[in-house]
Amino acid sequence: MSVPKDINLNDVKKLIELAEKHNLAELTVEENGVTITIKGFSAAAEAQYVGKETVHHIVPHAEQSMQPQQTPHQPLTEDKSDEKLFKIESPMVGVFYRSPSPDAPPFVDVGDTIEVGQTVGLIEAMKIFNEIPSEVAGVVVDIPGQNGKLVQQGDPLVVVRVEE
Repeated sequence: MSVPKDINLNDVKKLIELAEKHNLAELTVEENGVTITIKGFSAAAEAQYVGKETVHHIVPHAEQSMQPQQTPHQPLTEDKSDEKLFKIESPMVGVFYRSPSPDAPPFVDVGDTIEVGQTVGLIEAMKIFNEIPSEVAGVVVDIPGQNGKLVQQGDPLVVVRVEE
């Protein structure tokens, strides 16, 4: 790839850093007849919902994988009671969605009884929607993950009281 003489790569790098710092979905700069457009991931950018039948899984191609960790979930126990709580955590960075589309009901609500493998939400990462399955059966007691909000790897999405 050749870069035109009119473009300073350090300036382009600064523009990329600016777009990342301010969480911009797109930044366009025009100067001296040269137009530079930088498009990136933004939690503020509108996401398109994808139905369950078209959900794709990420295949890693770099050293740092976007795939879920093998054991991202940690059981919790509260000091005030003997109930066993299990925190379903985000396996990756992305935008959390509670339902498969804006007009569809959420996958789970507080008070719902869920089974192992049941989808509790979606994480959109790099324009790919990833189902988040429950690893335990039980009753949903809390949903700290907010619909349409950016989550980090390890953030709690759903808390389940484990049934034994």
